[in-house]
Amino acid sequence: MSLTKTTTVDQITVTELGVVYYREATRIMENGNELSKTYNRTNLTPTQDLTGVPANVVAICNAAWTAEVIAAYQAAQAAAEAARNA
Repeated sequence: MSLTKTTTVDQITVTELGVVYYREATRIMENGNELSKTYNRTNLTPTQDLTGVPANVVAICNAAWTAEVIAAYQAAQAAAEAARNA
């Protein structure tokens, strides 16, 4: 009887403002049969520190977070903050 645990990124989504959502699936396997599967979802915003983020997600962030996307995200955040303080 051999138990293994694997975690893989199985879904990545990027919004128009550059927010990257990704899902990690953790699978517990016994002799090739899946015993359990759980999901963990995480989101990343433009300019966020990517330390500890899976390499394939970092690659997507680096491609998606252009100067224009970062500026649009920061403008949207500033507008939302102004609306909250109005």
